[in-house]
Amino acid sequence: MDDKLFVTTSDGEEKEMTILFTFESEQYGKSYVLFYDEEDETGETFAMSYDDKGNLVGIDDEEEWEMINEVFEVFQDGQQQEEQE
Repeated sequence: MDDKLFVTTSDGEEKEMTILFTFESEQYGKSYVLFYDEEDETGETFAMSYDDKGNLVGIDDEEEWEMINEVFEVFQDGQQQEEQE
């Protein structure tokens, strides 16, 4: 799997982002990608859903965001455990 994707910013600039991980939600029937900008020192992580053609789709639903945050927290906990081993 390619670990890069390109997003277009609000000012029309195309930026290369690094994929952190992807997952599927049976609850929402969607696939998600979490990604970040390696050049951004804040370490902010972004999330979007994507369709079967790879088109990125924004997320507007608050409950959907809560589910994504829970998955991200589990991912982070797993990463911290790996670092401690």
